Amino acid sequence: MSRRTALPPWLAHALRTQRGPVSWSAVTRGALAAGPLLLAAVLLHRTSLGVVAAIAAMLAGINDRPGSRRSAVRRLGVPAAAGALGLLVGTYGGEHLTAVPLTLLLTALGLVAGGMSAVGPVASGAGTQLLVAAAIGAGMPVAEAGWQRALAFLAGAGWLVVLRLALPTPGAIAGDFRFDGERDAVAAVYDAVADLLDAVGGETAGRHRAALTAALDHAQDALTGPRLRRYASSAAERRLHAQYAAALPLAEAATALAWTGEPVSTRAAEGPRRLAAAVRENGGTGPLPAPSRSAPALRALDDALLRAAEAFDRTRSGEQRPPARRRPALDLVRAALGSGGREYGLRVALCFGAGAAIAQALHHARWYGAHQHWYWLPATAVFLVKPDLGPLASRVLCRAAGTVLGALVFAVFAAVLPRPEGLIALVAVCGALIPVATRHFGAQTAVVTVLVLALVMVGGEPQASVSRIGETLLACALVLIVGHLPMAGRRGGGVRARLASAGRAAHAYLDHVLSGSGDRGERWALRREAYRTLAEARAAITLAAAELPALARHTEGTDAVAAVLERLVDTATACAVHLDETGRLTARHTRQLEDLAAELERGGRRLGVAVPRMPVAA
Repeated sequence: MSRRTALPPWLAHALRTQRGPVSWSAVTRGALAAGPLLLAAVLLHRTSLGVVAAIAAMLAGINDRPGSRRSAVRRLGVPAAAGALGLLVGTYGGEHLTAVPLTLLLTALGLVAGGMSAVGPVASGAGTQLLVAAAIGAGMPVAEAGWQRALAFLAGAGWLVVLRLALPTPGAIAGDFRFDGERDAVAAVYDAVADLLDAVGGETAGRHRAALTAALDHAQDALTGPRLRRYASSAAERRLHAQYAAALPLAEAATALAWTGEPVSTRAAEGPRRLAAAVRENGGTGPLPAPSRSAPALRALDDALLRAAEAFDRTRSGEQRPPARRRPALDLVRAALGSGGREYGLRVALCFGAGAAIAQALHHARWYGAHQHWYWLPATAVFLVKPDLGPLASRVLCRAAGTVLGALVFAVFAAVLPRPEGLIALVAVCGALIPVATRHFGAQTAVVTVLVLALVMVGGEPQASVSRIGETLLACALVLIVGHLPMAGRRGGGVRARLASAGRAAHAYLDHVLSGSGDRGERWALRREAYRTLAEARAAITLAAAELPALARHTEGTDAVAAVLERLVDTATACAVHLDETGRLTARHTRQLEDLAAELERGGRRLGVAVPRMPVAA
């Protein structure tokens, strides 16, 4: 056994880095964001507002991940709006409230933001920026009014959004500037279908089916972001939407083939690979492999290939909008107020409120020395308490190491760089490094530490590397303690809530399949939601399993329930394809559905997961 595999899960996670190509367009945007904003503010003698705008650009840069321009508007804009609100509340709270009422206000804000973060990734980013900006507003007193600082925050994040929309990217090809990540995302779906077909009957089929789900999720998000018009505004965009829609029956047929477990001819994957190349090149498909129609799932695959070829070769495509993710308001409220939202909200509130109280006590005791800002400790606690950044012990270790490294590096730069021009240049360099550093939480922390210390020094604060290290270590200890405190109710509520959500989505999908409805668009939308929620539950379970044993034990057995749900949704897909081709189910289909439904009910009862009773074929 290798040393790497022998490491404890939390330590292995701390040492793991994300892989993939560097987004040089994101590096360019980072270099043009915080640094130039700060320079412009210094030249206009509005340095403090420039610091706020640069912090907003930095936070938006952390969220500037690969994807389409359209999806980036929501991913960057919603958290920025929440951050401006938090800055407004924090500024006026810091100006008009004494220490105790201010701490209570920030604690209540943490409770709201924590529950809101359980809704999804964008909501989590919004909750984080809400609390970080509130801490900055309360703990970084400046001369400008709160509304001016909020506008500066919006302007800083808005500048990065403008850069995201305006600057060309390597994917902006095929005669339509608006396409950057969409075309690659749709092509990746066809590649994932081909990979799954190659893996049918092998041990890696399950992994490739999960990869297909991830590719479909990414393409769906890339194509269904916010738009000014209801429909696609160009023929090229309508054609791309049609190409994505044509991939859905292919993915369904490939999943059904994987369910059967019988290997298929290598020729089966050639068609999807040619379709992937056609998407990337914005061209025709050329001749596709001859069909093989020996089984219902193979006939479905060949029919889907034929329809896809027609969609690709059609010069004019009608509007076929991808099925957007449908999250009823009740589901969002359930996520925020359910067991997962309550548990996370309480921990965020405790960490954020306690961090603010300790920071203010140290501030009034003059532990900080000459500087007057006390926001670092509660803001650090916000990042540390976020479970989507990794297991608790892993993110504490990465945060501590990254802060120490960043503070030491900044101390060296602060001693040799001219002020303020040298520090402004350092801010620009760090902004460019953020897209690279997001591969590892420790590296990201080091870069952000250097950037923030440079910003506040330009704003008039003396060099504070030592105190920042001390505050970070205090925040680490605080979050470790709160993270292991017993809470009302059962631990692992976030994982169980995601499993329950996946169970409801699987129930809706299976019910539609067995109802005999001919609405395939509705079926594909329900299938997408079932697999997406299942993938989210799987990710939460994997993260929880990498916690320290004292925390990981609270979610033991959830992976087995997720595996049953996964097999159930796969079986429902196989049933859908078989019903389309023959009009009836085989004994294998019905027996599998009954066995999985019973196993799921037992597992849900054992773990206390509210999974609905699954319908079975008559």
